[in-house]
Amino acid sequence: MRDVFFYTITSFGGPQAHIAVLLREFVEKRRYIDEQELMELNALSQILPGPSSTQTLIGIAWKMGGLRLAVCTFLIWILPSAAVMCMAAISFKMFVSRERFVEILRFIQPVAVGIVAYATFTFAHKFIKTRVSAMLAIGSLIATLILQNPYAFPILIMIGGILSSAMETQPQENELRVKLFSNVNPNKVAYFIGILLLFAALGALINRTSPFSLPIRLFENFYRNGILIFGGGQVLVPLMYTEFVEVKHYLSATEFLSGYALQQALPGPTFSFTSFLGGIALGNRGYGIGGQILGSLVAVIGINLPGMILILFIVPFWEDLKKINRIKNSLSGINAVAVGFMATAFLLLIRPIGISLLANGIIIATFLILKYTKIKTPFVIVIGVVLGFLF
Repeated sequence: MRDVFFYTITSFGGPQAHIAVLLREFVEKRRYIDEQELMELNALSQILPGPSSTQTLIGIAWKMGGLRLAVCTFLIWILPSAAVMCMAAISFKMFVSRERFVEILRFIQPVAVGIVAYATFTFAHKFIKTRVSAMLAIGSLIATLILQNPYAFPILIMIGGILSSAMETQPQENELRVKLFSNVNPNKVAYFIGILLLFAALGALINRTSPFSLPIRLFENFYRNGILIFGGGQVLVPLMYTEFVEVKHYLSATEFLSGYALQQALPGPTFSFTSFLGGIALGNRGYGIGGQILGSLVAVIGINLPGMILILFIVPFWEDLKKINRIKNSLSGINAVAVGFMATAFLLLIRPIGISLLANGIIIATFLILKYTKIKTPFVIVIGVVLGFLF
């Protein structure tokens, strides 16, 4: 738990950087697990929906000390950055009314768009390897631009996984699948699906004027997205932006980008960004400080709960699961669709900027700095803040 705390406060840079730190600190120095176990856990987290860094860390904790240590590890990992983002959501309204604060934000927002552009490019370079993956990425981009509906995401993700699995897998695994699924506890599956259906039903049935209506609907929104997000925090941005800004108008593009930029400057999981979203969403509806804290809690628990349940549910029989090529092969299609989602987010985020030469110059400069230098994302954010103070 001590080592997890130090890992939490020093882990900048997203999932790719996180896995490098885990390899150095938890494998080479502490020898909690070996390198092969770490790589297998990381591969499992890539196949599953949810926060990949969080799931990998929880898997290590489960191997070391079972369920209790896994839960404690999750809390140590998520709470510091989530608490900071909650405080940011509470104080945002107080500062945003000040003209000087708005002037500073005008540099932060294009920096955030540049970070999204770089993440999109990196994801595309890594996962768009074949004509099929390119077509899936283009198709998901066009579909999400046209539909702009949160329910389009699960359908597209499912289509991408099915197509890549069908085209890349040989039909020879019936016996293995029977062995694997004979080990599945149907009660756990029922709990997992039941949570989603319960809160979806409550959100639909409860009176919209009730003070409990929006928190319940927010939990369902975040829990559902926690089931749909493959690929970690990079995919979180397009899903959240499309649903909460473009479709439901829970918060503005300015608020969204400002929170995203702040999160990029903090250590810890990218998914803690949802703490800011939940707090702002309830704050914009007049729930007060107590409501904003509730919104942050609802968001963080909702977005992380599916991934946590899945990793603890599947790790015990991962030895069987990893042998099924059909499951592994579906990941390439899912990631290709995710690239389309990220490209959609970039286009939606850059649209309000228009033809501003300064803002577009900052976006390009941010992309080039991240692409061609060793300057890390937090320092780029700090540069944006300094520019806001100076100019």
